[in-house]
Amino acid sequence: MDAILSYFSSLNPMAFVAQLPGNIAQGIIWGLMALGVFITFKLLNFADLTVDGSFATGGAVTAIMLVNGFPVWITIIFALLAGLLAGLITGLLHTLLGIPDILSGILTQIALYSVNLNIMGKSNLPVSYRNYSLVLSGSNINMAIIISLAFAAIIVAAMYWYFGTEQGSTIRSTGSNPAMSKAQGINISFSKVVALALSNGLVALSGSLFAQYQGFSDVNMGRGAIVIGLAAVIIGQVLGEALFRRHINFIITLIFVIIGGILYYIAMGIVLWLKMPTDDTKLFTAVIVAVFLAVPYLRNKSKNSFKKVAKQNAKGMSTEGENNA
Repeated sequence: MDAILSYFSSLNPMAFVAQLPGNIAQGIIWGLMALGVFITFKLLNFADLTVDGSFATGGAVTAIMLVNGFPVWITIIFALLAGLLAGLITGLLHTLLGIPDILSGILTQIALYSVNLNIMGKSNLPVSYRNYSLVLSGSNINMAIIISLAFAAIIVAAMYWYFGTEQGSTIRSTGSNPAMSKAQGINISFSKVVALALSNGLVALSGSLFAQYQGFSDVNMGRGAIVIGLAAVIIGQVLGEALFRRHINFIITLIFVIIGGILYYIAMGIVLWLKMPTDDTKLFTAVIVAVFLAVPYLRNKSKNSFKKVAKQNAKGMSTEGENNA
């Protein structure tokens, strides 16, 4: 009992409040990455594991170009293009060579590890705000939040517009029902390649911003990115549907993906504030994702069970009424 009281007395609520802005800033940046995961996981129904590599690629390209004197905005554009190329390779492996979606993503991810090492020349490359002019930095968290939100607003607006166009609609159709889409004359292979390229372009953009935020690029910085992206997508989806129910639309869904990233990092902040072992953060991430993945399934199962019972009761009452008559 004394040990429990001593543990809770050692927790400082102000310490959690102090680290909250940092959690929000990182959550927004990873929420941008989750928008890329949303394209493949939700719209295309494609299990793309490339993101673990393309996230680090965005950071690697940004770091090496900054070191070589390029303006920061140019480095961000080239990071985006590198991500587009990574997604393009995954798409071509899948569509042209017939490699299954998961394996094609794994192959590209493995290859990108070596590519990222070659880009940076070593496993870690610092890009401190003291030496380079960065778009955002962890040294000024409030400004980092504002700039990240600006990026999020622009990307959400662009995605809302694009996926309302004819080409964007073909991607959504391909993910929803590829057989019917093909029967309607849609080139589903082209749609998959475009979606994978766009997805990994967004992921690499997020990696570029994250490398600037933390002040360095590391070859392992994208490890587990797919799980964090899935966590943000699922948390945002569950929360959005709980608040808006049938009134949720596409743009609200995109906004809640960003919110999901923020909530995920706040949850991680709570775990660290509670002095849980840092070695177990991946375990906590897996648990969070598993819980939120299970929520929609269990909720639908519960609804279906209630409907089934209601139908059986209604049928029983009608049968009883007929017998009485």
